[in-house]
Amino acid sequence: MSAAIKPPVFKFSYLGPKYWGVWLGAGLLYLLLWLPFPVIRLLGAGTGKLIARLLPKRVNVARRNLALMYPELSAGEQSRLLEENIRCTGMALFETGMGWWWPAWRIKKHFTVEGYEHVEAALAQGRGVFGMALHNMNLEFACRGLGYTHPAIAFYRKHDNPLMDYLQYHGRARSNKYMIHKRNAKALLAAMAEKELCLYLPDQDYGRAQSIFVPFGGVKDTATTTATLMFVRRTDSVPLIITSQYTRDGYKVKFYPPLEALRELEDVPALTLLNQHIEKIIAEQPESYLWAHKRFKTRPDPDTPSLYD
Repeated sequence: MSAAIKPPVFKFSYLGPKYWGVWLGAGLLYLLLWLPFPVIRLLGAGTGKLIARLLPKRVNVARRNLALMYPELSAGEQSRLLEENIRCTGMALFETGMGWWWPAWRIKKHFTVEGYEHVEAALAQGRGVFGMALHNMNLEFACRGLGYTHPAIAFYRKHDNPLMDYLQYHGRARSNKYMIHKRNAKALLAAMAEKELCLYLPDQDYGRAQSIFVPFGGVKDTATTTATLMFVRRTDSVPLIITSQYTRDGYKVKFYPPLEALRELEDVPALTLLNQHIEKIIAEQPESYLWAHKRFKTRPDPDTPSLYD
């Protein structure tokens, strides 16, 4: 527990004019979150349309990612998927607030867990769980809900705004154990050695230095972090993928069967296998994935033109 990030404390300076904009936005969001859930979903869809107008560059990134990921889809199918993703993007704002501020009873009312038997099996063997979580839009809410079934430990990136960091940290810590700095790999390894459920995000472009290039979707050479394999191989924790998905009445976290082969295979086949599983899981509900991130930004040859030009 010594590796845990020290929780930020409230400062009276947060009441000053510098932070009034944050208080106004957070206060408005908090009030809206007391509306019935179907109404919040409608607001989320409307917010998505507003975000699309305000952030057209992000929409273009998402459009390009969908074209690269699913070249087999027609232009019309890609456009419809983009529209659904924009709706999910708007809802993510509300899901963040729901995850931070909804009371426990309301979280549990709209949340379920599937595949938890894989975690139970690992614990029964005296092992921890290395949960490879996917970057879905509803991840903030899902992490809060997961904590009521099994409190977890995860990396944390400090927010640049001190007041937002205070709100973010304490919102995320309401149902889970503790958080560690995103660069503190030793702390995550120690937590896994203590048989904890640990969350790690393996599915983003972290640059050339710590990546190798393997297929992902329709892109043959996709920068894929090797840190995932380091965590898998240096402990006996059970590696498995976790995702968060929408349901008719709310949300669910879904645990998938262990991927023990990641420990035995060489780097290229191991990360190829991991990406294949991630592809299949994203395809279950592709509209909820974070497509606005430049997943295919890093190219094998730095002089190669960007796929986003």
